[in-house]
Amino acid sequence: MKTVFSYVKPYKWPIAIALILMLIELSVELVQPLIIAKIIDDGIMQGDETVIWKWGGVMMLMAFVAFFAGATNSFFASHASQSFGFDVRSALFKQVQQFTVATFTKFPTAGLITRLTSDVTMVQNVLFMSLRIMLRAPLLVIGSVIMAFIVNAYLAMLLVIGAPFLIVFLYFMVKKGVSYFALVQVRLDRVNRVLQENLQAVRLVKAYLRGKFESSRFERVSNLLKTDTVKALRIMEIILPLLLLVMNVSVLAVLWFGAREIQSNNAQIGELVAIINYAMRMTGAFTMFAFIIMAFARAKASAERMEEVLLVNEGLERDEDTGKMHGTTVGEISFQNVTFTYPNTAEAVLKNISFNVKFGEKLAIMGATGSGKSTLLQLIPRFFEVSEGSIIVDGKDVNKWHLDQLRQAIGLVPQQSLLFTGSIYQNLAWGKTEASKEELQQAAKQAQIHTSIEQFAKGYDTRVGQKGVNLSGGQKQRLSIARALVRKPEILLLDDSTSALDVKTEAALCGALEKQQATMLVVTQKVVTAKGADRILLLDNGHISAYGSHEELLETSDLYRQIVESQQQQEVPAHATDSI
Repeated sequence: MKTVFSYVKPYKWPIAIALILMLIELSVELVQPLIIAKIIDDGIMQGDETVIWKWGGVMMLMAFVAFFAGATNSFFASHASQSFGFDVRSALFKQVQQFTVATFTKFPTAGLITRLTSDVTMVQNVLFMSLRIMLRAPLLVIGSVIMAFIVNAYLAMLLVIGAPFLIVFLYFMVKKGVSYFALVQVRLDRVNRVLQENLQAVRLVKAYLRGKFESSRFERVSNLLKTDTVKALRIMEIILPLLLLVMNVSVLAVLWFGAREIQSNNAQIGELVAIINYAMRMTGAFTMFAFIIMAFARAKASAERMEEVLLVNEGLERDEDTGKMHGTTVGEISFQNVTFTYPNTAEAVLKNISFNVKFGEKLAIMGATGSGKSTLLQLIPRFFEVSEGSIIVDGKDVNKWHLDQLRQAIGLVPQQSLLFTGSIYQNLAWGKTEASKEELQQAAKQAQIHTSIEQFAKGYDTRVGQKGVNLSGGQKQRLSIARALVRKPEILLLDDSTSALDVKTEAALCGALEKQQATMLVVTQKVVTAKGADRILLLDNGHISAYGSHEELLETSDLYRQIVESQQQQEVPAHATDSI
């Protein structure tokens, strides 16, 4: 919790003011029983109305002071807690942005969302309540005990006789509550994960009529959340009845023995009233303890979960150099005996990969599913660090490049086209925020999407739904390519990004890309696309099976010839159908 609550430091003055105001409010509440005792003993019992009016007026004035202190305390407590929550959430998001792709695999997306939302809110609310009521409740109990001893030590002793038992009991309940509510937050993560998966795959769920199955799956994880939450709350609910039982027994003891003390003239009626008044204040504070302990337990569990993210030190993206790419060989890429193994796995995905691509050349990467094609591309912008060997860009190891400058030189089109909620203009400008409308339109023309955009009612101002839900697969792929081209990258990485395009559109796109002054690495399954490359890299189970031009591979690689023949056979029925 220390790391999370270190973000409180910038707001120490608002917190200090809130605490002072809370103490003023508390002091008024603790002094009131003494004034009541004085009014009873010196005013009512003596028949002196002057004392009654005098101290009654003092009580009214103190009540106004307490009201003002409480209202102002709420303002400063809100300011401190909301600002603290903002800073923690921003720090978490910034930390997540620095995660390497490998580190992301350790934290499920749903878990990160829960940490940035409900966990932050939980801790933020506890800070507010601490400044407003949570600290006030225990201080009221302690203050009431001290004031009771000042009024009458014998009766006060009867009031606190059960205190040692309560302290031990509350300690164990807090400890148990933290463990239970930590499990509740884990269950909440799982509910969020199932919900997220279902919403992302809603079309697939409907197409395969899996709505009932998904509902039952969600019901199972939701039921586990309900069960553990009920279990945690049930444990917490034990606190209040036991606290009230002990306090009520203590009050009965005070009344019983207090009456005897008054009869024997060892105590005054005002003193007994004051002690009972303090007892009632303590009882009222104790009724808050179950809520306080539950809130604290949940906040502690949430803080520990957030610290897991904030304290991640290994697995963050770090820069080692600020040198800029320069010269005519910008974009030259060389893999030198590269081997890569994903974290927490045993078998290498890529094994001893070596090849060289000069600036302006185009390399096609082919291979069966799982052969390591996409992984190879992800190593260039340093999404993962190589296990062995090195990747050289412009004569320098990628680990020596400043990440911003390395990635600024790269245009990446992932296998899955990802678009963001907003207009088409905004999605294209995501690749280069300072790009002009003319640059965006030129990139769209290169990507063969400009005409389609112009046909939309609002053109480039057409709003794209979440993940491009209102666009076709081919439109999303071409927008993703245009977004990369806007950057005018020296290195263009295309990860099977033309799979949804028809032959004519893909041919036009390839022709436009030929004019692009960039080194291109293109993952593809199509021989017709690979033929247009300067060289083809054929992967087989993580190894280089063949490397060379289309003609060279036809002569030297049995695997490549099999791929060519299989795709030629698939084309025959299509031609036959066309001729009918």
